[in-house]
Amino acid sequence: MDQVFAQIRSDLSSNDGLRQAQALLAALQYSAAGKDISSLSRIACEEIIASPASAVCKKLAFDLIRSTRLTADQWEIVCRGVKNDFDFQDSDVTAAAVSIVAAIPSWRLGKLIIDCSKEISNCLVDNNPNLRYNIVETLGCLLARDDVVTLCESNVTLLERVSTWWKQIGQSMLDASDAVSKVAFEGVGRLFTEFSTKRLSRLAGDKLIPSEASLAIRSAWVSAMCRFVWEKRDFLMARSLILPVENFRATVSPLVFAVKAVTTGMVEEMQAITGQQGSPRSPLEERDFVNAERILGVSDLVSHLVPFLSSLDPALVFEVGINLLSLADVPGGKPEWASAPIMALLNLWDRQEFRAGRESIVRAVVKNLQLLDLHMQVALFKRLLVMVRNLRVDADRMHALACICRTALCVDLFSKESVRRGQKPLPGTDVTSLFEDPMTKEDLANVSSNSLFREELVACLVESCFQLSLPLPRVKSTGSESRVIGALAYGTGNEVMNWTQSALEVVEVCRPCVKWNCEGRLYAMDCYLKLLVRLCHIYETRAGVKKSKDGASPEQILAETRLQALQRQLVKDLSEVSTVRLRARIIWALAEHFDLEGLDPLLADDPDDPLNIMVEHIHTVLFNVDNATVAATNRLQDVQAILVCSQHLGSRNVRAAQLLTKELEEFRSSNLADSVNKHQCRLILQVFKHITKHTDAKWVGVGAPTGDYPFTHHKLSVEYFDGSAAQDRKLEDLVHTAVQELWRPAPSELALLTNKNVDVTLLRPPPNCVCLSGSSDPCYVEAYHLTDPSERRLTLHLKVINMTEQELKRVDVRVGLVGALHFMDAQPQAVRQLQNLISQVSIMSSVTVGVSRFERCGLGVQLLYYPQYGVQVSANGDDGEGMEEDEKAMHMGRHRKSFVPEYGEPVVLRCQTYWVPLIELLVPHKCSPVEFFRIWPSLPAIMEYTGAYTYEVGELKLGATSEGGIPSFLTGLKSLANKPFHRVCAHILQTVAGFQLCYAAKSWYGDFLGMVIFGASEVSGDLGEETNTVICKFVLRASSSSLLEEIRGSLQDWLDNLTDGSVRVVSDEEMEAASLSKVKRALELLTMPKIVVTPPPPEPDSDDDELVPGMKPPKEPSTLSINLTADEIEQKALQSAVLQQWETFRAQYSVP
Repeated sequence: MDQVFAQIRSDLSSNDGLRQAQALLAALQYSAAGKDISSLSRIACEEIIASPASAVCKKLAFDLIRSTRLTADQWEIVCRGVKNDFDFQDSDVTAAAVSIVAAIPSWRLGKLIIDCSKEISNCLVDNNPNLRYNIVETLGCLLARDDVVTLCESNVTLLERVSTWWKQIGQSMLDASDAVSKVAFEGVGRLFTEFSTKRLSRLAGDKLIPSEASLAIRSAWVSAMCRFVWEKRDFLMARSLILPVENFRATVSPLVFAVKAVTTGMVEEMQAITGQQGSPRSPLEERDFVNAERILGVSDLVSHLVPFLSSLDPALVFEVGINLLSLADVPGGKPEWASAPIMALLNLWDRQEFRAGRESIVRAVVKNLQLLDLHMQVALFKRLLVMVRNLRVDADRMHALACICRTALCVDLFSKESVRRGQKPLPGTDVTSLFEDPMTKEDLANVSSNSLFREELVACLVESCFQLSLPLPRVKSTGSESRVIGALAYGTGNEVMNWTQSALEVVEVCRPCVKWNCEGRLYAMDCYLKLLVRLCHIYETRAGVKKSKDGASPEQILAETRLQALQRQLVKDLSEVSTVRLRARIIWALAEHFDLEGLDPLLADDPDDPLNIMVEHIHTVLFNVDNATVAATNRLQDVQAILVCSQHLGSRNVRAAQLLTKELEEFRSSNLADSVNKHQCRLILQVFKHITKHTDAKWVGVGAPTGDYPFTHHKLSVEYFDGSAAQDRKLEDLVHTAVQELWRPAPSELALLTNKNVDVTLLRPPPNCVCLSGSSDPCYVEAYHLTDPSERRLTLHLKVINMTEQELKRVDVRVGLVGALHFMDAQPQAVRQLQNLISQVSIMSSVTVGVSRFERCGLGVQLLYYPQYGVQVSANGDDGEGMEEDEKAMHMGRHRKSFVPEYGEPVVLRCQTYWVPLIELLVPHKCSPVEFFRIWPSLPAIMEYTGAYTYEVGELKLGATSEGGIPSFLTGLKSLANKPFHRVCAHILQTVAGFQLCYAAKSWYGDFLGMVIFGASEVSGDLGEETNTVICKFVLRASSSSLLEEIRGSLQDWLDNLTDGSVRVVSDEEMEAASLSKVKRALELLTMPKIVVTPPPPEPDSDDDELVPGMKPPKEPSTLSINLTADEIEQKALQSAVLQQWETFRAQYSVP
């Protein structure tokens, strides 16, 4: 192989263009075969790129360097060759050089663009279409990337050049050349796509976290381009029609995005972000004209695109269909604009050549279902469920199901309200139409099916019903989301309980799910029973069916009757339930809300009586010892739930109390009951005994119904986990995520920035800069970092300032890695070459690295500058004389002398290591307090440490708060609000300055981390001092011990990053010493001799007008004589109220 590479080097060094081309082709073949050709890159740069060569050799050399890695010096040679090729006489050579600009790394790209800006502008207006094609294609791929936007933040000149080039690219869409026009459309489409998806930056490896400045720059480009496309839309549509059919697809996306942005007002929002003043408020007639013009513009674009839905090219049909759907929800849109593309997309489903796009088809159709009329929506339900069933990705399937369920509920509510208002009913618009498909019906009725789709469907439908019970979100802008909210508001606006009518149909049609045998999975059945309990609680089914003379409406009477029938049917289905655990949960759902008074007393001995059936199955659950899986299941939880159900039933009915007394006595005396269960049985039997003796006081044993179903949110004290629980939690997370994102999506940064009433805490705080250089160093270096948890990447931004009075010709920035970091190109270190550093002028540079795991990591920075840089000598020993003649001869023949710069000895400036805080590798994990305390005991790794901080003594008074509105004794922990932790709950006792704070987070790699902070500040007024130090106990638990090991390794650094240096670590020795000192001080105060002060004799009162002096009656003591402040009076009043409440509570609940 060495001989082959030597021959290739020899051919590259020759003057023969044919030999050079063959050598480059051979090198590319070895690169494609996986061989390392990095040894050929330098000679290719020097002999081909930096020297005159043909256009073919240039292109092959650029392909060669794309397939290998170059050093910083080699990139300098490439940039010098590209700059020379811009002035080359052959425009094809210039076109070849232009194509490599997009591959130049970010740290060298900015200077090259500024140096060659004039040449790039000339290429855009060159007469050669090949050169215009290459420059437009390169700039379209390059200028939309994140790294270019970041460079424009710190360089106003570069920003002006890039903005001008975008205008020229927009004008190139009307170019006479079809190829140039196509790549111009693609470039504008990339700019629009990068505004939301960042796909190009992610593929280029330059995806950075956008700041507000970068968002404003990109918004300015997008808004200007949208304005241009809107003004020239007629010309652009006419230009797209004369393009070849295979190129028409590139014109669809930019036209649709720009027209929609102008029509929906997004352009004005982007102008507000950039700080530009919007258009002045126009008169009403002019605004009407503008709205009419926008509607006509959208209609013209739709008419322009609709004929292409019948094309034979599947990719073109998909592109046109997706973009037409986005136009259907603009103001003034029509259902016909959505029906045609949806039908065209559904026709692609069965085409063999488009099977890879099925997920995209389903996602596009279900997302825009609400744009169709009711008949077409109902007609699509059956077909869509079959399509969704075949999706492979769980998240896509859950999102599609959530969209379908929301649309079905929306259609059902809308049709019911229309019928109530006197319109003709529409057949097939109820929720049960979702289950009319034969396959879905079969799955629903089958007891032992291996299909997970039926569980997902029931769970999504039930969770969507719960979303209906919540207040509808406010939607300001018009569009598809506003149409859904409007339809739901129309359907639920008549009565408060109107949503329950659709929910009642859901619990009726999903009733067979209680018979399913899902191999231990219970999430779908839990969702169903939770909705049933909620409906029974709302309609108060325990009191029977209300009558019209009691004020009940006909709809309410009908709903209560249906619920009563459903409860009785569920009681009959108890014998067909597959598992004992599910049987116990069904009994819980029925016990509190079943109408026991409505039972026929003559059927008390009938085995089919509902009460007898429930008592029989209560016995089955209590004495469940025949099942071989009892030890593996959560029997303790089942028994606990059944005992509570028994109390609910027996306390409301005498016959139920009598039947259950026998069962509980038998269970209490058996070996199956532990001490806790026996004690609970004793209490329940005492309640039953009291009810039997006092039949008129039968409501004493139980209070009002709570409507609670504790199994879904884990409120029971006994909780064990089996193998199926993990599958339930996975399904629960998928369903909740899909439903939440659909019904109540999180606001985007664009919406937050354009909202005037935005909470500043929702925006990303600016990063803190860290100085890495010393005070006397010739170069000032400061750095900050931005993180991307989704990509697990980190970008370090460096600002270098020349503090000397001389210009530094070259400065190398070397970045090394410490810990679990790696560069994107797998290099051991990164080198950034900065040239021509002018005094007191800052230069930005950035490095993007990946993070492999949760570990303390850092980036070592080193600066090297060369005082002798710039002096050149020839490689053959000649001096620099005659170089001008050689440079003139380069255009006539090949110059064989190579000149290399003389670097000289570098001056090394070692900077401090930039350490990445461990908390930056965490993301907040939102969970409820109940879920947090359920997970907390199961976390295997635990760690505890103590911290302390001080605050002002004057702030110790009761009710005092800091500027942020938090108690003053929490000022040391106020920085936690800006850290990547979700505050689960907080318990604060201001009277004693104590608190408990709970936080939850996850690492970038999915490991859970919980943190509980206990704190107290003792007030020792009796000892003559006030303590102003808060002692905090930090308790951390994690799912992996590696997290806590990393935190324990640098505990004070972790605490400094967590609290911004407010809290310090306190060791156990310091705590013991402080306690001993406090006890010693207290003993000293107690042993001090007491000094008795004799009160002075009372002075005679000059106003004493009594007959006998000194015999005046004493005055009554007055509380006004004590000088108390307002805070002290409030504190004493609050203490008195607390003591009085405690005495009342103790007297009420004390056991005689």
